[in-house]
Amino acid sequence: MKLKEKLKNLPPFVRSDQIKVPATFLLASMVIFTVLTFVANWMIGIALLFILLLILWLLNYSSDYLVEETNRYISDLSYRIKKGEQEALIQMPIGILLFNQEKEIQWTNPYLLKYFEKKDILGRKIKDVDEELYQWMEKYETNEITKVVWGERTFEMIIQENIGVLYLMDITQYANIEVKYENERVVFGNIIIDNYDEAVQSMNDRKRSNVNNYITNQLTNWANINNIYLKRVEDDRFIALLTKKTLERLEKSKFEIVDQIRERTYKQNFPLTLSMGFSYTMSPTQVKWKDIAQLAQANVDLALARGGDQVVVRAENEDARFYGGKVNPMEKRTRIRARMISQALEELIVNADKVFVMGHTYPDMDVLGSSLGIRRIVQMNNKEAWVVMDMEQLSNDMLRMMEVVDKDSNISRHIIDPEHAQEMITSDSLIILVDVHRPSMLPAPELMKVSNKVVIIDHHRRGQEFPENPVLVYIEPYASSASELITELFEYQSNDVDTINKIEATTMLAGIIVDTRNFSLRTGSRTFDAASYLQSNGADTILIQKSLKEDLETFLTRSHLLETMEFVTPGMAVVRGEDDRKYDTVVAAQTADTMLSMEGVEASFVVTKRNDGRIGISARSLGQINVQTIMEKLGGGGHLSNAATQIENCSVTEATEKLMRVLKNEEESMEGERK
Repeated sequence: MKLKEKLKNLPPFVRSDQIKVPATFLLASMVIFTVLTFVANWMIGIALLFILLLILWLLNYSSDYLVEETNRYISDLSYRIKKGEQEALIQMPIGILLFNQEKEIQWTNPYLLKYFEKKDILGRKIKDVDEELYQWMEKYETNEITKVVWGERTFEMIIQENIGVLYLMDITQYANIEVKYENERVVFGNIIIDNYDEAVQSMNDRKRSNVNNYITNQLTNWANINNIYLKRVEDDRFIALLTKKTLERLEKSKFEIVDQIRERTYKQNFPLTLSMGFSYTMSPTQVKWKDIAQLAQANVDLALARGGDQVVVRAENEDARFYGGKVNPMEKRTRIRARMISQALEELIVNADKVFVMGHTYPDMDVLGSSLGIRRIVQMNNKEAWVVMDMEQLSNDMLRMMEVVDKDSNISRHIIDPEHAQEMITSDSLIILVDVHRPSMLPAPELMKVSNKVVIIDHHRRGQEFPENPVLVYIEPYASSASELITELFEYQSNDVDTINKIEATTMLAGIIVDTRNFSLRTGSRTFDAASYLQSNGADTILIQKSLKEDLETFLTRSHLLETMEFVTPGMAVVRGEDDRKYDTVVAAQTADTMLSMEGVEASFVVTKRNDGRIGISARSLGQINVQTIMEKLGGGGHLSNAATQIENCSVTEATEKLMRVLKNEEESMEGERK
């Protein structure tokens, strides 16, 4: 019985079959061997029997020792484990907080306690002890590692809601290293003097040298103050190297140097403006200087395409951030680029099997005029061009003008809908976009999936959305309209046997008149040159006035909209339509134009429901307020003084509230700049 109890007290691994079976076999073998030895020689048998008894005694003694030592070891190990757990909870550099369902603190280890201002926290609600910590607990899901900033420290937080435990690991040191790395990341910049050649071409050497010294000194002082490496590589170009922290500081100040250069040079009678492009890599391990430099160049090109006098900041896989662009772009004095574009366009047309011309959806007079102008240029090069237009999207004034166009069958038969264009286009076709460069605003964007040969002729400031790898880009924000740009191309066509006819000249002049509000906005000397050329080719101003006449219903609708006008901020007025009523886009645009003629209105915004169900916002300004950047914040774009956007899945009231928030933020930003 005693032996059985001893066996039970042995550790389980000793009583396992892996030990018992070999031991039993060995003992049985010794007993059998001893019996056989007695038969052969009793004296040897007695000796073996003595050895067997000695082995059994040793096994009995060893079992007692094994049980005692095993129990002592297990007891000591259990004590050490429990002691280690207790010490770990108290001493480990991880904050632990126990709470109940009412979010009351039940226990916290000393490590976490030192982060609380008050030490008597047991039994109190977390919200009452520390509001910030409570907000983090409410915000994030359980069982997920989350980085939070609590006070002046950075932690990794894990919440186990089911057992009521909060863990906080202080990673401030590592977070500071990460911030330092981010701050010291290298940024590459391109800086261009937009109109340097035009500004100095009439100056003598002495004055030109003074201008160069002035610009160099201004930029060098700016670079020294902000710890920027600046190098002048050409008369009108600089490169800059700086850190991400410096870039953030410059963004916070909205690149004041751009405004300072413009204002100071204007006062000294040689107005100059700057365009800048900055880029940096988002990858912490793969820094490709070539890619960063190319992106910086693309950014400054984007700034120039938007009219210059602004800064574009963009890293790889990031949306661009725009600063500046507060004044209308200066008109260029040279026609060299127009000649080069005309010759390049001619070559592209000759090498294409067909040409398709598209403007933006809900086309206006400028789309119609510029489309027919391009169609004529294509015909002059012995090719056929098809104008893609959705006839269901035409406004009343466009329908009246189309009645005139339909009288010329040679023109009207080349105006097709998107479905026919899809059937006709081939991979060798050329697509020309006029008065638009955003694919999402095209009546048939699917055409660009068939042919990637895309030409862009536009006068709107370039936005971030842009066709991939166009073969020719002619974007001139200084121009009044796309019709003006295309009118200039006629002068440089090598084949002028089929000159522009009366209807085409009339529609193109109508495009210029509408976009300039009868030559009152965005009008330069080249605008009048283009209008003069069209007039000499038979443009009928009387016909234009008849087409642009509005009916009584349109007049009353505009008057009804104006009754809702309110000033959101000084100089910024907003008009809104009803949620359950659809308004023509032309009526909205005309209402915005009319508002500018009223006293106290510097910028006008008209929010209406469009015929396609989306909410449209038409924005206009007299030039002091940049409505383009305002519309870009709502997903749109346009010009400094003429812009718009369309918002889906939204009511007029909701869109108006969004607009008002943007306008108030814009006013606060302008107030900050004035201070």
